[in-house]
Amino acid sequence: MTGAPGGIGPLSGVRVIETGGIGPNPFAGMFLAELGAEVVRVDRPSPPDSFAVDPLFDLLNRGKRSIVLDLQRAEAVRALLAMVERADVLTEGFRPGVMERLGLGPQECWQRNPGLVYGRMTGWGQDGPLSPQAGHDINYIGMTGVLEAIGEADRPPQIPLTVIGDFAGGANYLVIGILAALRAAERTGVGQVVDAAIVDGVSHLLTAVHALINNGSWTVRRQHNIVDGAAPFYAVYQTSDHRYMAVGAIERKFYQALLSVLGLDEDAWRQYDAATWPQTRERIAAVFRTRTQAEWAEQFSGTDACVSPVVSFTEVAESPQILARGSVFERAGQLQPAPAPRFSGFDPPDAAAPPRPGQHTREVLSDWGVPAAEALIASGAAVQLQP
Repeated sequence: MTGAPGGIGPLSGVRVIETGGIGPNPFAGMFLAELGAEVVRVDRPSPPDSFAVDPLFDLLNRGKRSIVLDLQRAEAVRALLAMVERADVLTEGFRPGVMERLGLGPQECWQRNPGLVYGRMTGWGQDGPLSPQAGHDINYIGMTGVLEAIGEADRPPQIPLTVIGDFAGGANYLVIGILAALRAAERTGVGQVVDAAIVDGVSHLLTAVHALINNGSWTVRRQHNIVDGAAPFYAVYQTSDHRYMAVGAIERKFYQALLSVLGLDEDAWRQYDAATWPQTRERIAAVFRTRTQAEWAEQFSGTDACVSPVVSFTEVAESPQILARGSVFERAGQLQPAPAPRFSGFDPPDAAAPPRPGQHTREVLSDWGVPAAEALIASGAAVQLQP
């Protein structure tokens, strides 16, 4: 970290209520907490049936406090509305209309707190013909063109990790929208809805690709473009120990450095001649197969050939660059990513371990001034996890 330990976080003093959803919505809450916000996650009495993860390992909830409210009960809804009066942000990840049916929609919340920023995280958005339907990352990226573009030309599209849709196109856009809406609320005292849809975010991420298509520099045929696996200088090659090296030598000077290390005499000036790509790929592949991944990593160390080893999630902590940056770290036997980005005047505090649902119910209800907290717990409308 580069900032002053214990410095005031950019979102210090901001209070966030996180309700509903898996994946993108909790990630957004984690992100806001790492920026210094106080985040309270509202859990259900019964967990959702998707991705059953032991709460102690659910890193998306690190740095938060958890309460359990049964929002099917009117007294629990009133309790949450009382919290809304003291909140700056509320996020939700339900299908459109669910929060309104619970009596927790934007209008009900703004009656209590006109300056509230109301963040909505969905795949399809709040309107349109698909908005009421269920979906997951693969569906959303399939509808934006991303999925069709990934993989080999003569095989079906290859499924990427859910990073592209759920987190890059979803959670990060929710956070960006919330930050902008908070700034507006500071000036005007008026909150607004942030409608973060994964299909919108992923489409926005594709701006550069659409520019290339419009320019005639990109074909929609899979594996026919420079950065989709067609070019031999932007590809993955197997080594003698059946590991892989990633090659991204797009610029000519980097391509020349690649050929130099490999000991090949390919004509660097024909780099972008697609007719030569199949033969060049075979020659490069043959050379990579002569040494192990570790040997090639050593050979390319210190060069500008844009070549690096392909490693697994559990190997990343062994990378000198990752170690130097502290991009991942281990705590209590769990390898996990460090907060990002870095700030010159703020070091994120060590995030509290992910809570168990209801671990902080009594504490939060008291801190947020919710009336009759003990009666809520006694009735079962709120649940306090027993030690």
